Amino acid sequence: MQLALFHDSPSSAHIAARFAEDRILSKLQALDSKARRKGLETLDPKRNPLIGVGMEVNSKGEVTKNGYGVFHLSWAAASDHGPGDWADMIGAELGEIKASIRQTHGQPLRFLIWAGMGGSAEDKSMYQACGLLAKGPRVYVLDSTDPAKLKAILDDITKRCQDSVAKALKSTLIAGMAMGMTSYEPVVNLEKLAKLYEKHGIDSKPNFIYMTLSGSLLDQFAGPRGYRRVELQSDNGNTTAGRHSAPLTRGSLYPLGLAGVDLQRWIAGAVLPEADIHNAWALSSFLHMQGLQKRDKVTLVLSKSLAGAALWTKQNFEESLGKSEDLGIKIIIGEPVRMADYRAPKDSLQDRVFLIVERKGEPALQRQKLALLKRTGYPAAVVTLPAEAPLSRYMQFIHYAVFGLGWLRKMNFVTQPAVELYKSITNPLYQNSLFSGGIEKTPEWKQLRESPRQIKWRGGVTLHFDRLPCGFDPAGRDAASAYASLLKQMVDARLVEYGELTFFGDTRYAAQGRSLRKALDRAAALVFRAKMHMPCDVYEGPAMNHSYHEMIIGHGRCFSTVLLPLKAERITDAGYTADYHRAQFLATQMALEQRARLVVAITVKDLEEASLKALGEFFHAAAAKL
Repeated sequence: MQLALFHDSPSSAHIAARFAEDRILSKLQALDSKARRKGLETLDPKRNPLIGVGMEVNSKGEVTKNGYGVFHLSWAAASDHGPGDWADMIGAELGEIKASIRQTHGQPLRFLIWAGMGGSAEDKSMYQACGLLAKGPRVYVLDSTDPAKLKAILDDITKRCQDSVAKALKSTLIAGMAMGMTSYEPVVNLEKLAKLYEKHGIDSKPNFIYMTLSGSLLDQFAGPRGYRRVELQSDNGNTTAGRHSAPLTRGSLYPLGLAGVDLQRWIAGAVLPEADIHNAWALSSFLHMQGLQKRDKVTLVLSKSLAGAALWTKQNFEESLGKSEDLGIKIIIGEPVRMADYRAPKDSLQDRVFLIVERKGEPALQRQKLALLKRTGYPAAVVTLPAEAPLSRYMQFIHYAVFGLGWLRKMNFVTQPAVELYKSITNPLYQNSLFSGGIEKTPEWKQLRESPRQIKWRGGVTLHFDRLPCGFDPAGRDAASAYASLLKQMVDARLVEYGELTFFGDTRYAAQGRSLRKALDRAAALVFRAKMHMPCDVYEGPAMNHSYHEMIIGHGRCFSTVLLPLKAERITDAGYTADYHRAQFLATQMALEQRARLVVAITVKDLEEASLKALGEFFHAAAAKL
């Protein structure tokens, strides 16, 4: 892999040289080896700074988890456990799973529903977007507790099956994955799916597999039901965070194997030569130096065959490195490169740096536009993959680049405290809703609906600012004008550098959700990029909370807008309501408020055409006031 740097000023070369001078690669391998051979109790965080970067340490200074499995698995694949052996092992396991479904139900495996959040799901979405899952069973990523998403999935598999939902369920493999002890979202979805199998009198044991830690909430649910537990790592270890489970754990290899991807080639692709590793660390050094100059908005531009990896890349960087108030890194995706949307290179507020990743012979950016970026003075890094390299090579390169930034910034790249904060608020809120008779009867929901800190807009659109951690007087403004005024005040005060528009609902499978996503994409371009010259994330909650919420809570400087339809979907046959999903919507705001982050909410009556039209008019009116 080749790396070219442009406008690397101040130069990062001396920083990059430190990785070789300090023998970081050999020290990583030695530390991981010692942890495996002699045990975590032999490690002293005070004597080895690499422990604080990639391992978990408790308040007593004791190492509780080795998080360097993301690298160990590739080292193991290159040594005693070769790619061919791993590929054969995965193939045999998948053969057993498919045979069990056929033997029990007399049906072939036609559908795969993958239930997981954040890093347990994003790689599957990436593989799908990159066309790697086009063969084999049709894959659905269930990364939300919104009943609308599961309902849309069930409707689609039933339609494709051209028969009853019962027959479709017999042909479906459901995989639950959670790499945290307290991750409850996959349990919610697996529980509802299990109820559907029970309602239709179907033996569900052959159709469910799960990957998790022993004793976790997911294990407590699935184990007693006799579902097949699959060890995430081939070495049966627990040394990978969810976002590091790809490209080499079973959670990553199973969907690829079912789709007929050449696993031996895939695994071999993740074994990087030392030159590639040091290029990844040279990229880390470049991004670190740019961050020190307050140029921390990394505009990611990928060539066509890699474009589906954008969100996975964003999650990897931001969830791993978003913990610092002082020094962050924002990965900007889904933006066309438009010079008019950027501040001039000599502007003191210019905070952009460009990361362009392409395959050889497949430019990621028109050469004229790239030349213009260089000529005008924007800092840029261009990474070129060999034309034949599998996606796994790019993924492992990014893992090393993220680690490199963690090492330079003395930051742990495997923990995710902000995600844990949001989850710690969600669970008791949901439990309270069960005792209260529904989420609508909880004090937190009543605050949303009854607080005077809200302004109604036409068509059932309402702006809520009751969770703002600061005072704000709308002074008689309508909702759109108040939204614009608040945004402008925060930008002028240098408290906001980017925005997010996060919809709590399905934007992938349901037609109404896809329409809502298009409306938010237009709003991001109109309000934030064109008017404020700043990036804006558009995504779906609560998956966002497990993906890049770490950056929003940890580093801050974001203007968050979370959206929710008041009319909720439900799946009656499975007893599936939106209460947990709405608890997550409230908990997200409460977590942001607790950390003094700027957040407002927008509720819409429903997702009908009239409501979406009113929402679009709201953002157009706000843009007109900027």
